[in-house]
Order: sequence, then structure tokens, then C-alpha cells
Amino acid sequence: MSKSAKDFLEEANAAVPRIPGAEAIGKHGGQAIFVDVRDSAAIAGTGTIAGALRIPRGMMEFAADSSIEQMHNPALKKDAEIFLVCGAGGQAALAGKTLKDMGFTNVTNIGGIGEWKEAGGPVED
Repeated sequence: MSKSAKDFLEEANAAVPRIPGAEAIGKHGGQAIFVDVRDSAAIAGTGTIAGALRIPRGMMEFAADSSIEQMHNPALKKDAEIFLVCGAGGQAALAGKTLKDMGFTNVTNIGGIGEWKEAGGPVED
């Protein structure tokens, strides 16, 4: 039996904890890594979390895999505290599930950038 997008999203939401953007603001500016998984056009339209890495969901596996030196983002360490954001939370959940499947241990979905901004989280263009 094949899976639907809904199936993948349900699995991701079950595997990756989600917290409100307002709660994640307290982690900003510390050791936590924030990653916006949207493409550059979406980020250009809304801005992103100040200091966030910009790694599109479709490139996550490559950025997270240390064996692919030319594409790996060294900030992505398996034990790092990682917070993912997207437009509404779906892409962040799917990217988070990918990271968990790759052995990352502390991955959290903080939903959409709008929620972050509404909570007063710092942003940049």
C-alpha cells in the first residue's frame, strides 16, 4: 500500500515534538540552532528568524550528512538542539523527521514563521 502526503505528515508530527513559537523564543540567542526549511523565495517574502540557517527541506539530507563534505553544514551536529520553522509547520515536521531518522536527537518543530513573528521573536530579511 502506498503512502499519501497525509500519512507522511502524521508520521512526522508523531516523531517530532512541536512547541509554540513563543516558547522557542526563550531558546533564541543561546546554543540552540534555528533552521528555516523554506525556499529562498518564501523567506524573501516574509523574512526569517534572526540568525537562522536557511536550509530548504529538499536539501536537508545533504546539509545534515557529514560524509558529504562539500554540502554538509557543520552547525548541524547530531546532539545539537535544533528548532525548525517553515510557513505553517508541515515542512518543519517533515524535515524534523528526516533529521531524527538520520540520528539527530534533539529536534523540535516550532511551526510557522507567522507564529514566531506574532510572539515577538526576532526576525531578519
